[in-house]
Amino acid sequence: MATRYSLGIDIGGTFTDVVVQDHEKGQQFSRKLLTTHDDPARAVLTGVAEVIHEDGVPATEIGRVVHATTLFTNALIERKGAETGLIATEGFRDVVEIGRERKYELYDIHIQKPLPLAPRERRLEARERMNFDGTVKTPLDAGSVRVAANALVADGVTSVAISFLHAYANPAHEQEAAAIVQAAYPELAVSVSSDVAPEIREYERTSTALANAYIKPLARDYLDGIQAGLQKAGVEAPLLLMLSNGGLSDLVEAKRAPVALLESGPAAGALAAAWFGRDAAGGDVLAFDMGGTTAKLAVVDGGKPEVAYHFEAARQKRFAEGSGLPIRTSTIELIEIGAGGGSIARLDEIGLLKVGPDSAGSDPGPACYGLGGTAPTVTDANFALGLLDAESFAGGVMQINMAAAEASLDGLAESANLSRAEIAQGIRDVVNETMASAARVHIAERGKDPRRYALLATGGGGPLHGADVARKLGLKRMISPASAGVASAIGLLIAPARVDRVATVAKRMDQLDWSEFEQTFARMEADARQVIAATGLNAESARVERRADVRYVGQAFEIVVDLPPGPYDSHSATSLQGAFEKAYLAQFTRTPPAGPVEIINVRIAASADASVAATNASNAATDTPKLKGERPVWSPAEKAYRTTPVYDRYALRPGDAFDGPALVEERESTLAAPERSRFIVAAGGEIVIDLD
Repeated sequence: MATRYSLGIDIGGTFTDVVVQDHEKGQQFSRKLLTTHDDPARAVLTGVAEVIHEDGVPATEIGRVVHATTLFTNALIERKGAETGLIATEGFRDVVEIGRERKYELYDIHIQKPLPLAPRERRLEARERMNFDGTVKTPLDAGSVRVAANALVADGVTSVAISFLHAYANPAHEQEAAAIVQAAYPELAVSVSSDVAPEIREYERTSTALANAYIKPLARDYLDGIQAGLQKAGVEAPLLLMLSNGGLSDLVEAKRAPVALLESGPAAGALAAAWFGRDAAGGDVLAFDMGGTTAKLAVVDGGKPEVAYHFEAARQKRFAEGSGLPIRTSTIELIEIGAGGGSIARLDEIGLLKVGPDSAGSDPGPACYGLGGTAPTVTDANFALGLLDAESFAGGVMQINMAAAEASLDGLAESANLSRAEIAQGIRDVVNETMASAARVHIAERGKDPRRYALLATGGGGPLHGADVARKLGLKRMISPASAGVASAIGLLIAPARVDRVATVAKRMDQLDWSEFEQTFARMEADARQVIAATGLNAESARVERRADVRYVGQAFEIVVDLPPGPYDSHSATSLQGAFEKAYLAQFTRTPPAGPVEIINVRIAASADASVAATNASNAATDTPKLKGERPVWSPAEKAYRTTPVYDRYALRPGDAFDGPALVEERESTLAAPERSRFIVAAGGEIVIDLD
């Protein structure tokens, strides 16, 4: 199949982005459409059709399609997944409700813990028992499995999770139970904990299996539908999916374990930031992605975003650890902030201005969209301040209702006894401080100094707000790539195929069977290479990294340690011990007195790079005027509107330099260079703003 073009698709809470990369000419064609929440595939297929027919992209020459979506994480947050049941070991059906005794608000006597995805009446039991070492204590009673399955189906359940005690050590009972359920009810979606999260700790493993079951039917139907729609449009390339860890997977793997896709959209944005920041900032950037509903921030060191092996979904309190559903899957470590273009502004009970986390989304959207929204939002404020232009917004394909935007702001301004411009600037200041405050916490928790980073801004709102956020963080430089508004979709095109696998060992290092230890790694690596091969990349040349969750005997939790390359034998103990002590020292600054070490889990990450790369090339003719015109933009310093130059992003070339204040417009976003700044177009096409 021809591979001249690659197609990236990213569905966000407000906008759906479609990007096609022409690898022969170094051009990009993109569309930004409002997300169609009733049928997310509709906006995707509309955007693809527009690129094919309006930009002349032959569908048959699209050789690579990569997709990311927030659809599944939104289903968890909004509790709009499948009717889900759980079959657990007898006596253990309440493990997901008991959870851990730690409270995320220690002194809140009315604390609300996250409700399990399966209510108690849909959590049933099977008679079986596996010992911690994988030996059978009580054989599986097949009849009890059938009774549980019959009761769940009679209660309307369409998806079932199976999680048995110590299944990570021996999955035989779970596999047998799954076969029994599937034989009786072939249409039922089944998720097995030892298949989704084969690692120790019953609460987290069961929670992950339930989350997978909760979204599995939705993922299956949606992914099958999007693939069928693309094929109907003439796109024959296989559909690849972005994973939360920044890697890619094929359709079969994605439908098997959709829980690994929960953070796929934000992960794509972090990958794009790492790619575009490699030259302009030496790979050390704060990846700041502001969309219509949320803003995301990730720390990128040396061109690589940090990866964690667990996170929480659907938190009851946005920043409170322990208030969400624990998910055991690898993910790029980032923070999501309830601040975006659609964030709604209001006065609280004592008259203070608040912005977000409630969002107008795409339906009804900000008041300026003219789709029925009446609440004042960040986007309405940016229009009122002159930072956005009604004629060129979103490439001119949206009809902006300025009267509605102004009316929404006027009501709030009257309540606050301020002018329209003052309340609009207040909204902008508050949302910028909200994002900066959350970023400070996220960076500090990782022991980083933000001042050594540059802020790389992407998303529809990132370039518009990035300079102000960077200044609040004490940064001296902000970077914005071309096509920043669809950067997450661009990130999909440069993503490697990546597969993470984990297995529980739970043994002291001095008691390891080294042959068995090495065989565990070899088995996981062989499985990972099969998945990579299914994505169409070269599995034999894949890079494999080995890691382990290690702790001193007696400790309750582990740290993830990068291990030296294998194969391992009895002579490897010294190097593995050294790797653990080095990682422990880096995290805690000191090691305790010498003591035995135990390895709880072993992990591998296999990855193969895509053979294509995103570019910042411009599609504009060389004689296109750089200066588009001027318009009045509110100056916070002068408290008045000031005539400000507006530049055409597509006409700028490497080496072009201008002083702020200035605006730079492109189809999907607008970059704001503030007062007392200077920006230059770098060799790679990125705009670099010197804020000092």
